[in-house]
Amino acid sequence: MSYEKVMQVKSSVIIGTKQTLKAMKNGHISEVFVAVDADQHMVQKVTHLAEELGIPCHHVDSKKKLGVACGIEVGAAAVGIKQD
Repeated sequence: MSYEKVMQVKSSVIIGTKQTLKAMKNGHISEVFVAVDADQHMVQKVTHLAEELGIPCHHVDSKKKLGVACGIEVGAAAVGIKQD
């Protein structure tokens, strides 16, 4: 389900941990997707900030599949969906 949602809104995604964190702090993100096979030290900041800000945070099993869903050839540890 989660990969399909990311594919559907591919033009409205923020890819990467740093970019997702920045967009979350600026109030531009409606939900985030985090890969469980990513370095947890890196993505824990995203999950904590999402919890703090009340942003839904979904976990997916593969950063490679998350990257493919975003239309990139490398893995993505975290992806944010922009607000409308």
